[in-house]
Amino acid sequence: MEEKYSPKGVEDKWQSFWAEHDSFRATEDPEKTKYYLLEMFPYPSGKIHMGHVRNYSIGDVIARFKRMQGFNVLHPMGWDAFGMPAENAAIQNKSHPAHWTYDNIAYMRGQLKRLGLSYDWERELATCDIDYYKWEQQIFLEMYKKGLAYKKVSPVNWCPKCETVLANEQVEDGACWRCDSIVQQKELEQWSFRITAYAQELLDDTYKLAGGWPERVLTMQRNWIGRSVGCEIEFPLENGRSKVKVFTTRQDTLFGATFMSLAAEHPMAAELTTEAQRAEVEAFVEKVKKTDRIKRGSDDLEKEGVFTGSYCINPVTKERMPIYLANFVLMDYGTGAVMAVPTHDQRDFEFASKYGLPLKVVINPEGETLDPATMTEAFTGEGIMVNSGSFDGISNTEAKEKIADYLEAEGIGKKTVNFRLRDWGISRQRYWGNPIPVINCDLCGVVQVPEKDLPVVLPMDAAFTGEGGNPLAQVPSFVNCTCPQCGEAARRETDTMDTFVQSSWYFLRYCSPKFQGGPLNREKVEYWMPVDQYIGGIEHAVLHLLYARFFTKVLRDLGYCNVDEPFSNLLTQGMVIKDGAKMSKSKGNVVDPNALIERYGADTARLFSLFAAPPEKDLDWSDQGVDGSYRFLNRVWRLVFDVLPAVKNAAPADLETLSAEAKNLRRAVHKTIKKVTEDIDGRFHFNTAIAAVMELVNTLQGFEGKTAPENVGVVREAVESVVRLLAPFVPHFTEELWAELGYTGSVEQAGWPGYDAEAVVDEEITVVIQVNGKLRSKLLVAPDVQEETVKQAALADDKIQVFLEGKSVKKVIYVPGKLVNIVVA
Repeated sequence: MEEKYSPKGVEDKWQSFWAEHDSFRATEDPEKTKYYLLEMFPYPSGKIHMGHVRNYSIGDVIARFKRMQGFNVLHPMGWDAFGMPAENAAIQNKSHPAHWTYDNIAYMRGQLKRLGLSYDWERELATCDIDYYKWEQQIFLEMYKKGLAYKKVSPVNWCPKCETVLANEQVEDGACWRCDSIVQQKELEQWSFRITAYAQELLDDTYKLAGGWPERVLTMQRNWIGRSVGCEIEFPLENGRSKVKVFTTRQDTLFGATFMSLAAEHPMAAELTTEAQRAEVEAFVEKVKKTDRIKRGSDDLEKEGVFTGSYCINPVTKERMPIYLANFVLMDYGTGAVMAVPTHDQRDFEFASKYGLPLKVVINPEGETLDPATMTEAFTGEGIMVNSGSFDGISNTEAKEKIADYLEAEGIGKKTVNFRLRDWGISRQRYWGNPIPVINCDLCGVVQVPEKDLPVVLPMDAAFTGEGGNPLAQVPSFVNCTCPQCGEAARRETDTMDTFVQSSWYFLRYCSPKFQGGPLNREKVEYWMPVDQYIGGIEHAVLHLLYARFFTKVLRDLGYCNVDEPFSNLLTQGMVIKDGAKMSKSKGNVVDPNALIERYGADTARLFSLFAAPPEKDLDWSDQGVDGSYRFLNRVWRLVFDVLPAVKNAAPADLETLSAEAKNLRRAVHKTIKKVTEDIDGRFHFNTAIAAVMELVNTLQGFEGKTAPENVGVVREAVESVVRLLAPFVPHFTEELWAELGYTGSVEQAGWPGYDAEAVVDEEITVVIQVNGKLRSKLLVAPDVQEETVKQAALADDKIQVFLEGKSVKKVIYVPGKLVNIVVA
């Protein structure tokens, strides 16, 4: 054994060993319990960063730990490879997105291997591989046949510089998240997935995930789905031409509705606008189109609107209600029309105050009478109905159901359920994405590409100039085609799919990544799915996870799998922070993992990222912490070097002849095994697990007579336990030490150490003795001693007798294993 720890030599050796022996290859084995461990796959941006190091080290600890426990572990890796950054890089570097992407994948693959991550690289996939996206195209066509994929004209966020549609989450303060251009509102024909068809199931199943997912994430998903129970009510126009439909959860306030607010993009807006108001309305609509859609829904938005010139009739009061367009009303919720009740809705109150619109109280707080003339804000609490006809005098909560029944009986409304969730727009006007497999024919309309003609392959001869919009639309050999139905000239769809589509089913494809009989091999999917532990950032708590859940249910209903939910357990790890901010190039606080590995080795990088903070918390970067992790590994290395000649061939310890000191060491070993096992298994308290091993190393170093013949058996057990407990955290390091201890197989093959239940029980427990809550003495007792015996021993303690003289004992309280409190007067 070398006296000095040399990380590079050790790590190169064992990475070669794992590769030669296919150490992490996963195959289906019905005799073993499977465990599917997955981290969210990365975008191949060019280099891994410390956030990657932390995320993947967390997953690797769990994967290695589970293998050592005897589980059949699937731990795959791949690349979320489509997306606009590759296209932007191609424009900037005068290259091609494919070249940029595959070069980055090759480089990042090497970086991940250098970290010693235990991936089954035989299952590697990239979403830009034809062999992946062709099956996604088949899934799209099957969804189209089922009515789950459709095309419609809808308002979208449009970035004029990137010339593409942006999701709401990609708009930040009214600007594109990538280029900072001001985002516009535009009407475009877009492809969508009907995720709303699964809204109720997606909501219901969040409750099945409780316990396995962070409650914070489940709450975010439930809020995003946004189920509301209420009424759809029809308000006839004054001229009788048609009706405005609203959805409300506050039908109890219907008698107080005094005006109507419509979204600027409401389909009736133009019809309702009179000639006298047209110029003002059109100017307002243009202004709203330039407003961030997220900002429009925020509470602090300044309420603005414009009168259309038209009126509708309140169906219960028969009063005229002016119809306004308002900037805070969205088409994304309900019907895009809101019955405005300014006395009982704060946004309506602010709007009515600004434009001088009437206020009418219909709910009074218990024991109070509200006066619209003196109200300074809306009353939104519960109370008693007033000014509401036959419903006066009852509570508004009771009135909700009664008014709903009345509306249905009168034929002017109906009870209904509404969801905040909108269908998922998947059209993107860019080249580097999965082509949508349809053809547009002037005679036949939208025509599916026949399955025999799949895949629709991205052409490699697109030009990337940064001008003229989607490069795919400018490739005649791709666009021009023949309609498969009528044989006439037609055009291919040039929109590509949102990259969220690819990340919504990759975890299923990992189960059979080379399968050519369809998107999934059902038998293998049924063995491996669901994912037992999924790991990724909180920033994906809504969209990615929601879309993945939706896609899994769709593939289930298409007959490809039998799982309802893709991820049984979810861990959302924190960020890496340096100098008080998240690591990023723009802040100049990035630590290069390559430089770290060159200096200290991959195991030190892993150990620090796991020891510095619990996985779910942010990690504060510390150069001293990295150095400390490296020093600890050197201490362990030196410890093994020092005792190796004596313990290498040592026989197991004879428990009957151990000295008291040796017994204490063995007890420390087994207590550490117990703690580390509990800290890793399901709790993921890696920092405290590592701290426990560090404490054991300190105990072992302080043990006198480590190489004495009577002690070498227990010392060898202690050293082997340290190595096995550290194996998931620092795998190269521990493989080398395991080999030096004389073993020929991998340390993982040795399995996870068990602990002796009797050994972890302390022979004596220290119990403190208090008098009136103040510490006065201590007592050593057996762990199974009776309560009355402890109390009597405490009262008889010499030190305690001093405090009892001349006093009366009122009560003796015993907290088992901790303290005795004697209450005296």
